[in-house]
Amino acid sequence: METRVAIIGIIVENDGVVPKIQEQLSKYSEYIIGRMGIPYGKRNIRVISIAIDAPMDIINALTGKIGRLEGVSAKAVYQKNID
Repeated sequence: METRVAIIGIIVENDGVVPKIQEQLSKYSEYIIGRMGIPYGKRNIRVISIAIDAPMDIINALTGKIGRLEGVSAKAVYQKNID
């Protein structure tokens, strides 16, 4: 199956859902290239970026599951060209 590289950007405003985010990331760990989380205390949010190499349906599923959590926004940016 064809894969694409993408970055999933996540903004967390509700600390209570962090374990649910971690659970989803663990389920898709085989596709994750790397991740970075930055707590931003000034605004009381968390900024997370996930680099992923996966089929489009996997990227969309993960982004959607995380983005549906209360107090969480998630968007994916994809590589333009597929080799």
